[in-house]
This record gives sequence, structure tokens and C-alpha cells, in this order.
Amino acid sequence: MQDNSTAAFWLPAELTRDAPKYLAIAQALSADIRSGRLAPGVQLPPQRQLAKALGVDLTTVTRAFNEVRRAGLVEGNTKRGTIVSPSRIAPARVVVDESRPAEAMALIDLSMNMPPQPAEAGLREAIADGVAAVLASPHALARLHYQDNAGIPGDRAAGAHFLASRLGPVAPERLVVTSGSQAALFAVVSALLEPGSVLAAPEVTYPGLRSVAARCGVRLAAVRTDGDGLLPDDFEALCRTQRPKALYCVPTLDNPTTATLPAGRRQALVAIAREHGIAFIEDDAYGALPEHAPAPLAALAPERSWHIATLSKCATPALRLAYVVAPGQAEALEITAQTRIINLMAPPLMAGLATVWIKDGTMARLTAAIRRENHARQAIAATALNGFTYRAAADAHHLWLSLPSAWIGADLSAVARKAGLALVGSAAFAVGAPPAALRISLGAAPSHEALRQGLNTLAALLSVPPEGVPGIV
Repeated sequence: MQDNSTAAFWLPAELTRDAPKYLAIAQALSADIRSGRLAPGVQLPPQRQLAKALGVDLTTVTRAFNEVRRAGLVEGNTKRGTIVSPSRIAPARVVVDESRPAEAMALIDLSMNMPPQPAEAGLREAIADGVAAVLASPHALARLHYQDNAGIPGDRAAGAHFLASRLGPVAPERLVVTSGSQAALFAVVSALLEPGSVLAAPEVTYPGLRSVAARCGVRLAAVRTDGDGLLPDDFEALCRTQRPKALYCVPTLDNPTTATLPAGRRQALVAIAREHGIAFIEDDAYGALPEHAPAPLAALAPERSWHIATLSKCATPALRLAYVVAPGQAEALEITAQTRIINLMAPPLMAGLATVWIKDGTMARLTAAIRRENHARQAIAATALNGFTYRAAADAHHLWLSLPSAWIGADLSAVARKAGLALVGSAAFAVGAPPAALRISLGAAPSHEALRQGLNTLAALLSVPPEGVPGIV
């Protein structure tokens, strides 16, 4: 290997302004290594010299180097300081073990879109304390009995309080407590649309909606999107040609694209829906995660909005609970009737736990911890996937990655599984033809190190064409 110990002093060509300084330096360094600008074995400048040249403190450069070191792109050398890893090409040579079934491998899960559970959140303790509080209540015995199908008044009031910061005051009689967003979505679609009717949805959308639509005999019609989400002009054209009865969307931190609809587009969608008499099914699964987001559709057009707010994405999937806010009491009774058919009622103990958490501030604390953890995991992804094209948002559990041209049409999920990764392709989300993209979920990996390993493996796979991935036979 060529000795590059006398290489010229390295400086980043450009630093992004959208990331912390240390992360911007790490991204620039990673990009130069991956592109070949910095060859294997090249010596990097002393950290103090680089800090002085960039006008930052030593700690900033040290953090940047540590990020790149964790990605396996540089390593320490007692004689020469920090050097580009001589094996930095190796990640692109992912070894796929064809002799073992994928089921026998410990997979790093990048497919399931669940919230991370940082240790600081103390989830186990919060569950134990919350359930103890429910059972210590003078009304604990009622939690062990059948409940009103829509939820008892105290739980409905707690749900209204939880949503007030987003929706404003919500009359509890408009709110129904359900056993999770999937059950809620099934109830709303069943109540609103007859078999054969049309439901508008983004061209890539939540897979659970596709399942519900198929079961209810409802036809999905795709609305085109861009980086900011739904295109109002395309929605209006679809309203004129296909006459949908409702529009389903995730306006904040969309699943899978992470887009958040700007306020102006939300207003435009409301105007179109009012003109054509169309209802909104607003899936606000991620609405609690951003500290600031545009007003929900249900706040702009409450008279035609069915708002679904799950607790699975801002607390834990184990809490199978979602609140549905209907336009009025009569519509809430329709959802209640569907809930009675689907599963009779929301789990009383879970509803009680959610009420305790909302009242004592635990829900807000858990959400804040998940938000901070999302920020950390998105930063890890930004380093590992630097040089690839993707959409992301700091508050999101996931990102939307565009596939390199060589992988379009290839079975990446199968290859990745052999390399120890669980992935889900765009076909799971597509209303029409699937785009060349991949949703990468960041929350299921049990640790930062596991996430780095998974993302570095993915980056290595994508860096070579499918035929370049070697196997062991």
C-alpha cells in the first residue's frame, strides 16, 4: 500500500450549516474518505492544528474524529496520530454468508418504525409506578370491569387535555378512546366510506392504511407529493376526476417520507376539501414529537376532520391506545359503534395508565426523552449515510433513502437480510408504482453502536452494485 504519511494538510471543502459543528466536520471527513479524496493510510492533521485552522475549539474536532472513528473510517496510530483506516474499503466489500439462513442471524432491525427507548426515560419504572397509581385509586375496581365503549369520562377528558396544545379545546364527547391507531383507522374508514368508494392518499403512505382499505373494499387514489408533502393542485385535480370521499394523510413527520406539510399547504387542502365536500382522516401519529409544528388539519377544519392520535410513537408501542377526535358528538357515536364491533373497548388498565401519565407529566417527559434520542440517532445516520440522497427530520424515528441507480429493481431486502439487516422496501408504502426508495427506521436498534453497525453495513451494500457483493458458498 502506498505510504501517504506526507499527505497535504486536510481541510473540508464545505461544512453544512444544518448540523452541529462537530457533526458537520465529521460528515465532510467521512465524505472525503468514502469518495477516495483521502486514501487508505493517509495521515490526518493533528486535532489542535485542525481546530485552529477551522476556528473551533479542540473538543469540537475531537468529537468529530470520534464520530468518524466509530464509523470505522479512521483509526488511531501511536506513531502517526489519526490515519484513514487502511481497511476503509472493506465496508464496501460486505460479506454475505450464503451458507446460513437469514433466520439464524441476529438481525439489526431497520424496518420497524418504533420509538427508541433511551435509558434516561425510565420506561419500566414509569410503567410500574403508573400501574400502581391506577390500582391505588379509589376507583381501581372499575378498571377491572367492562368500560363504556368510548372510554370512561376521566380518560376522555385526559385525552382532550393531551391534545389541547395541538387542537385547542376539545369537548370530551367528541373524543373516543380506542385500542391503538390501527383499530382507530379501521373504525374511521368503516364509518366514513362504503365498499367501492374512493379514498385519496399520498402516493407513498402508511402500510396499515393499505390493509384497512383492502379489507373495507375501498379504492385508494394516489395524490402526488414533493419534499414538502402533498401537492394541493394534484389533490384538487383528483377531486374533480375521481371524487374521493376523504383524504388520508400524516401531515407532520410523514410516514415514510418524514415531510411536514407547511401551513400554507394545509390551508390550501382545507379550502379544496370544503369546496368538494371531502373529509380528512388525519393520522397524527408523530404530532407530539416536534416542539413546533403547523396547526393540524383538525384545528383548521374541525367540521370535516377525524383526528387520530396514537401514544405508540411518543411513548411506547406497548401502550395500545389512540384517541380519535370526531367532528361532533354524532360522528363520535359512529366511531364508538365501530369500536364496539372491532374490540368492544380500549384496554381499561392501559387507558388508566395513559391518564395517569398525562396528568402527572410522565407522558411529556417520555416524549421529550424520545425526541432527544431521535436527534442523536438522526445524527448517527447523517454520518453513516453521508454521500447518499435521503430525506430526514431531526424529530423523526425514520428517514427516506433514495436507492443508488445500480440497486433499482434489485432485491436489496433479501441481500441485506443475508448481511444481518432487516429492511422494508418502498413497495410496502406505494399506492401506485413503488419509487426507488427505502424507509430506514432508526428506533428499533437497541443501542447507538448497533445502529451505527447497521447503517454502516447498509452504506457498504449501497456503495457497490448488487453483482459486486460477494458471498460465501
